[in-house]
Amino acid sequence: MTFVQLIECRTSRLDEMNRLMDDWVEQTKGKRTATHALVGKDRSDASHIVEVVEFPSYEEAMRNSNLPETDRIFQGLVALCDEMPTFIDLDVVRDDRLAEDTVRRFFSVLAAPGELAPLNDLLDEDIHSHDPVNPQDTLGLDNLRAEVRMWRGGFDFAFTVEDLLAQGDRACARWTWNATHRGDFLGIAPTGRKVTMTGSTMFRFADNGKIAELWWQHDQLGLMQQLGALDELES
Repeated sequence: MTFVQLIECRTSRLDEMNRLMDDWVEQTKGKRTATHALVGKDRSDASHIVEVVEFPSYEEAMRNSNLPETDRIFQGLVALCDEMPTFIDLDVVRDDRLAEDTVRRFFSVLAAPGELAPLNDLLDEDIHSHDPVNPQDTLGLDNLRAEVRMWRGGFDFAFTVEDLLAQGDRACARWTWNATHRGDFLGIAPTGRKVTMTGSTMFRFADNGKIAELWWQHDQLGLMQQLGALDELES
């Protein structure tokens, strides 16, 4: 179970505290078990500092605390604080990763059977999609829906998200696309062939939480080869 430790203190020496934390990061390379650390300053009280440190588990947090480097840094932290820091230990019972959820829903909706959903709950009206196999970028929700319908008209397909990372207003997914060629696609008559394609997509989110920009990378040449479209050229 993910474990989070909240450390609260008061200090007028935040710059020195940051340098101290930089020293800890440098000294514990390859040893520390913390996966994420965040420091915040209270907007209503600049001396009130809160640090949030995330660990894979409570046991890993204790292993981190027992490092000699951690103890030395803690003594330096106490010296920089106006009063003794307080610690709050939290087992994480809920962790909503909203950007990741939106990305997974996006791929699921693209492949859902029946009529294509409007997508306006996922995509910004001014969505901008970059795909190197297209001569021009796709601009606007209506144009992107038309492009998705082209793919849906040619294939029954599903995405498997292999890896997904999100940070700030960006996310990146590595995926596998498995499909059956059921309809005309770029002038290729239906073959009934089962095909697969790998790729990745970078997402940028707007302030409203919707997807505002897409960058696609995928092996369409390999797809065309699987469909037999390259056979004549090769012969």
